[in-house]
Amino acid sequence: MSGQSITDRITAAQHSVTGSAVAKTVCKATTHEIMGPKKKHLDYLIHCTNEMNVNIPQLADTLFERTASTSWVVVFKSLTATHHTMVYGNERFIQYMASRNTLFNLSNFLDKSGLQGYDMSTFIRRYSRYLNEKAVSYRQVAFDFTKVKRGADGVMRTMNTEKLLKTIPIIQNQMDALLDFNVNANELTNGVINASFMLLFKDSIRLFAAYNEGIINLLEKYFDMKKTQCKEGLDIYKKFLTRMTRISEFLKVAEQVGIDRGDIPDLSQAPSSLLDALEQHLASLEGKKVKDSTAASRASTLSNAVSSLANTGISFTKVDEREKQAALEEEQARLKALKEQRLKELQKGPSFAATTAASPVSMDGGTINTAPAIDLFSTPSFANSTSKAASDLLDLQPVFQQQALPISTGLPTANTWGGFSASPTPQPQTARGLNVDFDSVFGNNVDSAVASLPGQGQIPSGQQPGKLVSDDLDSSLANLVGNLGIGNGVAKK
Repeated sequence: MSGQSITDRITAAQHSVTGSAVAKTVCKATTHEIMGPKKKHLDYLIHCTNEMNVNIPQLADTLFERTASTSWVVVFKSLTATHHTMVYGNERFIQYMASRNTLFNLSNFLDKSGLQGYDMSTFIRRYSRYLNEKAVSYRQVAFDFTKVKRGADGVMRTMNTEKLLKTIPIIQNQMDALLDFNVNANELTNGVINASFMLLFKDSIRLFAAYNEGIINLLEKYFDMKKTQCKEGLDIYKKFLTRMTRISEFLKVAEQVGIDRGDIPDLSQAPSSLLDALEQHLASLEGKKVKDSTAASRASTLSNAVSSLANTGISFTKVDEREKQAALEEEQARLKALKEQRLKELQKGPSFAATTAASPVSMDGGTINTAPAIDLFSTPSFANSTSKAASDLLDLQPVFQQQALPISTGLPTANTWGGFSASPTPQPQTARGLNVDFDSVFGNNVDSAVASLPGQGQIPSGQQPGKLVSDDLDSSLANLVGNLGIGNGVAKK
């Protein structure tokens, strides 16, 4: 299977129509392509978590909806996108994840579409369990162990005894869920599971660093604790030794799949004599007989153990700092590239401006056509058009030969005598003849009225009978209408 499926394209198009950019990005980040989510989509989701006008619950719910798919690719990529947003996004996102009543319910997920679906379904169930545990841990302590301040003045090193004994088991549960992913190097066969493994690898380094600092704080306070607290502390330390063995195996897998050796921290085992000293101290508090040990030897053993664990913490911190530095350099390189691109655009700016300025006119044969543009809001010129408008008005033929101009400017105006006078124009009028049927308009008395007028019954030379020259239109119509009453009087007599 390669490329986006038809379902992916249709879903993305639906979100484009509805205008939901977040849902469209989630859809594109969780397509059916067997590859990890694209960086540009993950970066956009992170950007959304930092915007105050983005609905974080809607963003999280959209990711949860994608896990309802039956395809292991979509579900796995949805978990990966969620994990990436929890780690690198705004804290508002993981706060909402921790506040949800229900998280990922994928304990029975199984993709039966193929052999690869069966194999990947196992890791989907384990991965979802870790993400649930990560959210629950935040709900219990109100901070993310992978983001807490570390060092001598860090959160885990300055925590009091009662709170420390309650917090370390929470880290242990999250560490157990992470190590239960339990993947081998030969099972990392596609980009989807590789992307999730890289996120788990980075979480393991930061989580174990916080775990390690909590154990250092516990050992420093162990010999001043009460009996019940010492019993809890000893049990915590024994579990820590077991998890240290498991994390070393996890880091070996990371080295086998090609992660740089410098990005993998060194684990320094605490001396075995420390465990004996802790057990003897608890036995002495319980009233049992133990070997006599001086305070100096006990302090020396504790100092060596704390020093060994501190070296481990420093190694984990260096790896984390190196990763942060690499991310910072990558971001600076990206900003530099954007700056250079912007400078190039500014350098090309004058040519773009010239092109824009010359866009209203056309280039023909290397010359600029400087024909003026039409102004839709100015008064149009009526050169050679006044007579045409009048001709169209009086031409009573079935088909109009020319289109009349607007009435407000092109039509002739009525004078005080009831006649028509054309609007004055500096341009000469055309000498086209006008076909006017006066009998149909004014009746049969028109001929006698016209004949009674001096000079009106004569047809100018060169003019066909029944035609009026357009130059004489104004005077002819004025005289005709003015003497129309005289003709009617004579007819009645």
